[in-house]
Parts: sequence; C-alpha cells; structure tokens
Amino acid sequence: MRRLPVYLLLDNSFSMTGEPIDAVKNGVNLLVSTLRQDPCALETVCISIIVFNSKAEQITPLTDLVAFQMPDIKADGVTALGDALRLLSQRVEKEVMKTTPEKKGDWKPLVFIMTDGAPTDNWQAGLEELKKIKTGMIISCAAGEQARVDVLKKISEIVVELKKADSETIKQFFKWISASVSTTSQKVDLTKKEVSSINELPPPPPELNIVP
Repeated sequence: MRRLPVYLLLDNSFSMTGEPIDAVKNGVNLLVSTLRQDPCALETVCISIIVFNSKAEQITPLTDLVAFQMPDIKADGVTALGDALRLLSQRVEKEVMKTTPEKKGDWKPLVFIMTDGAPTDNWQAGLEELKKIKTGMIISCAAGEQARVDVLKKISEIVVELKKADSETIKQFFKWISASVSTTSQKVDLTKKEVSSINELPPPPPELNIVP
C-alpha cells in the first residue's frame, strides 16, 4: 500500500503559550480521531509532527494513524522556521519511500505549516534545502496578526490567515486540515492521482481567509 505522508510543522514558540498551544494539541487530536473514521485515510495516511521554537525537533516520526500517539507540546523560545524547513527536508528524504523500477513509492507528502510570528532565523536557507526535495502541496497558516504572510507566501502555494489564534479558530483550521487530508486520500485511492491545487480541496471555513 502506498502511503500518504502528512507533515505538520507547528510553531511552539513562547508567544503560543496558554490557549493557542492547548488549541493546537486539541486540534491534532481532532485531526487524528476524524481521520481514523475515514477508511481511505486509515489505510494510507501517516502523520509526522515537527515543532519549532528556538530550534526544530521532530517529536513524532512518520506514523500510521492506528499507532499514532499524541506527544506533549510545550511553548517556549523564539521562531526557528528555517530550521524546521531544513529538518522537514531531511525527514522527507529519510522517511518517504521513493519509486523504484520494481515498486511505486509513497505519494508526495502533504505539508501543513502553522506559525503565529516572524521567523527569527535564516528561513531562506531552510527553504533552499526544502526546494531540493519533492513534496506535494504545502499549505501555511498565519495565526494572528504577528505572522509574516509575505514570508509564508514564498514557502507555500497556499496561505490561509487566522485573524485570531484562539481555540475555536485554531480548531476550525485543524478541521479543514482533516477534511483536506481525507479528500486527498480518497482521490489517490480512487483515481491514483495526487491533489495538485486548492480547487480540489474542501472550501475553508469562514474563520480562514485564503491570502490572494
């Protein structure tokens, strides 16, 4: 079975302390429990979590939905987005199976990035590393008014804005992620083709504004 890898890059810098980081943890739990109810997703989807504050860390390697266990996420430090992009490229290279003449590899990974602040490291260097590998769609979420939409637009094809980083708005973002992943897993299962544009994903809820 070809897997559909899903990488979540989650900002856990100090500014996410309190309600925002709790909402992110609840959102990941919601995402996993929703996908476990989808037979296509249950067969194909694997999830990895990379968090980033003063440095990036993969706290969940690529894991199938049945075996996934929610890690603890604490908020601290600044916003090393570039380090997260570099680590993402390394993990994709190591964890995602490539196609060979004998066997089809995994589907291209879906990447979701969520941050509430401006990068504090060399994000351009991290982006250059990421460009060297093959991913599927990269979707970034600018949570709150301090997030740098202009930077995220250079990293991903799709940027959504949350005007507030409160629990209900973050919950809606993760509900949309789960719907998007379900749609993608069904498409690769039925048509053997990858989702390649936002028009193929479910429309985002009113709390999410797609940046033109």
